[in-house]
Amino acid sequence: MIARAPILDHLSALADPTRSRLLLLLEGQELTVGELCTVLQLPQSTVSRHLKILADEAWVAARGDGSSRFYSMAQSRLDPAARRLWQVVRDQFAGGAGMDHDRRRLESVLAQRRSRSQQFFSTAAGEWDALRADLIGRRTDLLALLDLVDDGWTVGDLGCGTGHVSAALAPCVRRVIAVDESGPMLAAARERLAGVGNVELRVGAVESLPIDDDALDAAVLFLVAHFVAEPARAIAEAARVVRPGGKLLIVDLMPHHREDLRLQLGHVWQGFSAEQMSRWLDAAGFERVRYRPLPADPSAKGPTLFAAVGARAGARGSGAKELDRDELEVVGSRETVVDRAGG
Repeated sequence: MIARAPILDHLSALADPTRSRLLLLLEGQELTVGELCTVLQLPQSTVSRHLKILADEAWVAARGDGSSRFYSMAQSRLDPAARRLWQVVRDQFAGGAGMDHDRRRLESVLAQRRSRSQQFFSTAAGEWDALRADLIGRRTDLLALLDLVDDGWTVGDLGCGTGHVSAALAPCVRRVIAVDESGPMLAAARERLAGVGNVELRVGAVESLPIDDDALDAAVLFLVAHFVAEPARAIAEAARVVRPGGKLLIVDLMPHHREDLRLQLGHVWQGFSAEQMSRWLDAAGFERVRYRPLPADPSAKGPTLFAAVGARAGARGSGAKELDRDELEVVGSRETVVDRAGG
């Protein structure tokens, strides 16, 4: 009896156009069944049936996050024949008119994710410090910053909120560039940092930072990633603005099952594991990655935190131009400065 060739199973899995559309969507991000239904404009039973076929053939993987289940394309698990087949199928489908509609609907779905956090921040600036202290305690950030501080650095506080971390960093570093997309949060940060001359406040999203390439010696994403629809994109953007050899410090929630935080505070993610953070940091070009659970604050009512640190790969060789500190002060074309906190 002639054994069935594995490629035939792959062909069978991709034979339906809906499954190819699903893979194109899941190639770049994780999506729930409900989000896929919205993008594809198909009933849940149909989407679930096709996902099961793809999962059975190892084309997709699922990840539970609280009460939600996120699907993504399992590219790393595909055998070489499946990868070659997918490239052929992808080239046929990616440029079609139908996929243009799918991509536009996907953008709307991801925008809705972001809006949950933005709606919360638009009303929470006045209470944010009390809410955060109640959730994680008042000194956890200082414990995390011990992994980072150098008095000669220019540091980016990405997603600065009310400026809590910037205020702690400012006395310890040469310059802080604090970025947030929420007007009320920046207003609160401006008030907190009044008179602090080495902090600049800039308006912008962590996925598209108003900072020049290689401008930072280090960057901090402090309790930001769980509010971001696409944390991997924010980490990749941090890699762009941190110089080769510079550090990124991420402080966030360890995996938990507090569904109330999603509903009440606009959390998009219910914490991050060491494997998840390491994968994203590696993909963005960070090396020497370390993930460390932080000591729990007895007064905190929220989940345990972690600190993840990585150094951007690709240190400059002897022939590369070394930028001096004054050059980094120049506001480039990508930088939209709101104000200096002390100005």
